Amino acid sequence: MPDSSANSPSLPRPSPLVLDLPTRETAPPATPLGRWFSSGGRLDEPERIERGYPWYQVVCLTGVDYFSSLAYQAGIALLAAGALAPVATLVLVAVTLLGALPVYSAVAPRSFVGQGSIAMLENLLRGWRSKIFVLVLLGFAATDFVITMTLSAADAARHAVENPYLHPWLGHHQFGLTVGLLLVLAVVFLLGFREAIEVALAAVAPFLALNLIVLAAGMVRILHQPEIIARWQLALHLHGDWTGIVLASAIVFPKLALGLSGFETGVSVMPLVKGDAADSGRPIPAGRIRNTRKLLAAAAVIMAIYLLLSSFVTALLIPPAAYAAGGPASGRALAWLAHNLLGDVFGAIYDFSTILILWFAGASAMAGLINLIPRYLPRFGMAPRWVAFRRPMVAVLLAADLLVTWVFHANVDAQGNAYATGVLALILSAAAAVTIAFVHEFRKGSTRDVAGVEPAAGEPAGRRRASLVRAVFFALVTLVFLFTFFANVIERPDGAIISAIFIAAIFTLSALSRYQRAKELRVAGMEFVDDASADLWKQLAGKKVDLAPSHAADPAYRHRKAEELRANFKLTAPLAFLHVNLLDNRSEFISRLRVSVRKEGHHYLIEVWGAVAIANTIAFITEMLDPAGLFLILTGRNLMQQSVRYLLSGEGEVGLMVYAILARYWEGIGKTAGRPALFLTTA
Repeated sequence: MPDSSANSPSLPRPSPLVLDLPTRETAPPATPLGRWFSSGGRLDEPERIERGYPWYQVVCLTGVDYFSSLAYQAGIALLAAGALAPVATLVLVAVTLLGALPVYSAVAPRSFVGQGSIAMLENLLRGWRSKIFVLVLLGFAATDFVITMTLSAADAARHAVENPYLHPWLGHHQFGLTVGLLLVLAVVFLLGFREAIEVALAAVAPFLALNLIVLAAGMVRILHQPEIIARWQLALHLHGDWTGIVLASAIVFPKLALGLSGFETGVSVMPLVKGDAADSGRPIPAGRIRNTRKLLAAAAVIMAIYLLLSSFVTALLIPPAAYAAGGPASGRALAWLAHNLLGDVFGAIYDFSTILILWFAGASAMAGLINLIPRYLPRFGMAPRWVAFRRPMVAVLLAADLLVTWVFHANVDAQGNAYATGVLALILSAAAAVTIAFVHEFRKGSTRDVAGVEPAAGEPAGRRRASLVRAVFFALVTLVFLFTFFANVIERPDGAIISAIFIAAIFTLSALSRYQRAKELRVAGMEFVDDASADLWKQLAGKKVDLAPSHAADPAYRHRKAEELRANFKLTAPLAFLHVNLLDNRSEFISRLRVSVRKEGHHYLIEVWGAVAIANTIAFITEMLDPAGLFLILTGRNLMQQSVRYLLSGEGEVGLMVYAILARYWEGIGKTAGRPALFLTTA
C-alpha cells in the first residue's frame, strides 16, 4: 500500500493533458419534490458578474443592511444609555471611523473577489486549525445574518402595527406579522431572487431622505425650545463631570455595537464595484480596491452623521416612558418622532419606507448567508450535497428564522443583543486577520504595493517598517474589539448562547457530513508532470495492466511484490505499481493530483503527489486508468483504529476502503459492466 510521504519534489513542467471525472458521483433525485429542490440553482458555482457598478451605487446595496439599522438603533441606544446615548454614540462613531473603517480598508486589497475576512483567516492559518476557525466564524456569521432577518422582520412588523392607519386592521399581532414577512421572504427566494442595485437604490435613497427630514424637524424643535437642552444637560450631569460622562459612555458603548453592522457586507459586494480600465490586465484590481475603499468610507461617514443626529434628537425629544420596553417608541424611535413632529400622513410614508428597507435588509442577509456557507462547508467535505443547492438552504434558514422569532417573541430590543454579538465577532475576526496579515508581511519582507507592483530602489525597507507599524496599530484595534465583544457577551449573553447553538450545529453537521462523504473520490482531477507520463498513461489505459498499490517507494520492494503476485495469481498483463504521496495538510477534503508514469523493467510505476487520502486516490486512479485487475492489500490490524486513522489522516485499512469507495461510485454512475477484477491479498 502507499505511504505518507513528504511534499512533492521538484517536478518538470506539467503536461497539457489533464484528466477529470466525466460524470458526477450522485444520481439526480428520484422524487418530484427532490428534483424541484435541486432545480433552483447551485450555490457552489460562482455567479458570473455581467457588469460592474459605480461605487456610489453599490453603497446602497451595503446600505440596506447598514443604514436600515437606523430604524431601531436610536431606540436601542436610548434603552441602553438614556441621556448618555449621544455621547455613547459619539464613542461608537469614533470606533467606527478609527477602527472598523481602517480594518475593512485593509481587508479590501486581500478580498477583492468578495471572500471577506473569514477567507482571510482561512488563508492565513493552516490545517485543522484553519477549518476550526472558519467553522466558529460561520456560527457567528449565521447569528449575524439570521438575526438580521428576524430583527428586521420584527421591526418592520412593529412599524406596521403601530401605524395609526394599519393598526385597526393589524391590531397587536406583531408576532404573526413577523412570521408572515419571513414566509414571504422565503417564498421569494424559493422562486428565485437576485439582488439588484436598482432595488437597493429605490429602498435606501427615500429612507435616508425621510430620516433627514425627521432629524431636521427635530433640530428645529430643539432650537425653538432651549429648555429641552437644559433638561438633557441636567440629566447628563447626574453621571458627574465630563470625565465621568465619557467613562460611563465608554462602558455603555458595547450595548450600541450593532451600529457597526454593514462592513462585512461592504467587502462581500466588491465584485460588483466597477474599477479602472487597467484592472483587467492586473492580477490585483487596484481600481476596484480604491473604489471599494471609497464605498466603505462613504457608508461609514453617512452612517456616523445619521447616528449622531438621531441619538441627539431622540434623547432630547422622546420621554423615557415612550422609549421604555413596551412603550410606543420602543424599537421605532425615529418613526415615533415622524408621527409626532410631522403628522400621521408623513409618518405613514416614513413607516412604509422603513418597512421596505427592513424587508430588503432581510433579503440581503438571506442572500449573503446562502452564498457564504456553500463557499466553505461543501469544499471542506463538511456538508451534505444538498447544501450546494439554493432551495434546500432557503428552507433550512426559514426554519432557523421561525425558531429564533419564536424564542425571542419577535422582540426587537431582545434580538438587538444577539445581533450585536454576531456583528462584533465578524469585525473582531477581520481585525485579527488584518493584524496577522501585516505581521506575515513584515516577517517575509513583503514590499509589493496593493497593485502587486514592486517598489523603486530604497523603498522596501520603508514599506517593511510600515507593515510593522500597521501590525501594531491593528493589534490595538483588535484589543478594542476584543474588549467590546466580551463586554457585550458578559452584559448580554443571549447572543453568545445563540451563536453557541449555531456553532454546535455547524460542528455536528460538519462531523457527520465528513464521515458520510469519506467514501467519495475526493479528487478534483489530475495533471501529468510531463509529456512522457501522459503518453505512457494513454498506452496503459483500458485493461492493459493490473494495478498494484505499493506502500513503499523502494524498487526492491516492488520487485519482491511482483514475484509474490506472479507466484500466487495468474497474471496476464504487466503490473503497474501505484505509490501515493499525501499532502501535509490532511484537513483538505479534495485536491488535484500530479501524476508521473515511468516504465520499470517489465512493469510500470505510477507515482501520485498531492493526495488527501490514500484509498480515495487509489479508487480515482483505478477508475481513470481502467485496469484489468486491482490488487488490494489487507493489513489485518484493528479496524476501529484504522478507521480513525483514515478519517483524520487519510491512512488506515486501505484495501477495504478502496472497495467501498469504488462500489459506491459505480453505483452512483450506474456502471454495471467493465469493472476491473478485484483481488484481496495480505501485507
